[in-house]
Amino acid sequence: MGKPDKRLSEHVVTLLCYALPAIPLAAVALPLYVVVPTFYAENVGLPIAAVGTVLLLIRLFDAASDPLIGWLCDRVFIRSGRRRTFFLISVPLTALAAFMVFWPPSDAGVGYLALWGALLSVGYTGTLLPYTAWGAELATDYRGRSVVSAFREGATLIGTLIAVVLPFAFGLDRIDGFHGLAAVAVLTAVLLPAAGVLAVKTVPEPVNRSTTRLSLPDSLRFVIRNGPFARLIVAFLLNSFGNAIPATLFLYFVSERLDAAELRGPLLFLYFLCGILGVPLAVWLASKAGKHRTWCGAMIIACAVFVLAGFLGAGDVVAFTLICAATGLLLGFDLALPPAIQADVIDYDTANSGEQRSGLYFAAWGLATKLSLALSVGLVFPLLAWSGFDTAGGKDMPETALATLSALYAWLPILPKAAAIAVMWNFPLGEEAQRSLRAHIDATAGHGKAFDEEPCSPTAAVAFSRSGADRKET
Repeated sequence: MGKPDKRLSEHVVTLLCYALPAIPLAAVALPLYVVVPTFYAENVGLPIAAVGTVLLLIRLFDAASDPLIGWLCDRVFIRSGRRRTFFLISVPLTALAAFMVFWPPSDAGVGYLALWGALLSVGYTGTLLPYTAWGAELATDYRGRSVVSAFREGATLIGTLIAVVLPFAFGLDRIDGFHGLAAVAVLTAVLLPAAGVLAVKTVPEPVNRSTTRLSLPDSLRFVIRNGPFARLIVAFLLNSFGNAIPATLFLYFVSERLDAAELRGPLLFLYFLCGILGVPLAVWLASKAGKHRTWCGAMIIACAVFVLAGFLGAGDVVAFTLICAATGLLLGFDLALPPAIQADVIDYDTANSGEQRSGLYFAAWGLATKLSLALSVGLVFPLLAWSGFDTAGGKDMPETALATLSALYAWLPILPKAAAIAVMWNFPLGEEAQRSLRAHIDATAGHGKAFDEEPCSPTAAVAFSRSGADRKET
């Protein structure tokens, strides 16, 4: 009894140490995209058009750097470990650049924002990609991956809650002294390096199961032929797009449709708090019904809840509070389960290509996330403007504009979510297929030889793994 309990406690400590850096990383992400544009325009005094242009260019640069950084953290083999070393090297840059962006001097100009914003973009991607790839490779079993993902994404939600509270608790109405963004700057500068060092010293480097090194054209060919990944990334993009639409319109919906602007902060806090509670629930249900079916079930319930939100109007605060709690709970499913499934589709690639390339796959994951955010903004704001929605000038909002806001917020997300459910419902990589893939990977890696060029289907992996075990015995 004593030894299993000790091993379990050590495993939990390892997972907690791995998850800890996700708190400051999440605390960086939300203010960067939500608070920084307004802060630099209103407090630093930069032209809003210049701030918007700089941040747009940084996001384009960020999107372009993802594949390169993902490829590098797969290809650079270091004795101390490619995941941990790449992660640790990038942490000082991320912490310093975040500090400079969030606590600018009073005379900061456009060049200052452009320089430090670009460095933060590179540093953040260089930290996040090997960090998520590290997590995907920590556990090799189907259910264990859900647990690793749950610890990381639970910490991400805690960091998001901190990022919601800190800026407004310390205030964002001045540039001199200690303001809300400065509080985030200090948190990041202290916690990210400390958490990063603790994680590297405590959490082991995953075993690299690569048996070959592919050229870039061959790498892309295997990615394209990875059918489970294509299904997952399409479903993830669709569902992320469905989530990004209400996220983009949340503040407007609460202030203009519900006429409860003073509740925007508390409702947002409730949403992310319930997300934390949803993560362990998602892991438990996934252990019973499988990851992809559990995720589909959560999306189905989310669609039903969003239907109700479209009928709310001024004063319906209690009903919307319940909706925020329910959708927040389901957010835990969206955060914990898809990355765990992503680790399984990387196994499919490793079994076929012979190279373990989690960094490249999570780079594509990051691109899908950024594309979904860009698509939501590019779609909903022109539609709102066409309906006559305008918060400037204190004019009464036309009912047509409010009805459009409700339809976009509550009903439009149902379409991409329904499509994501259809794509994922009969997903081929369940627990048995994933176990067979891992057996094949381990057997082949044990022989030090590359895999066959022909794609290995999830069902065919059983035969491959058995033949590998037979060769090992002889």
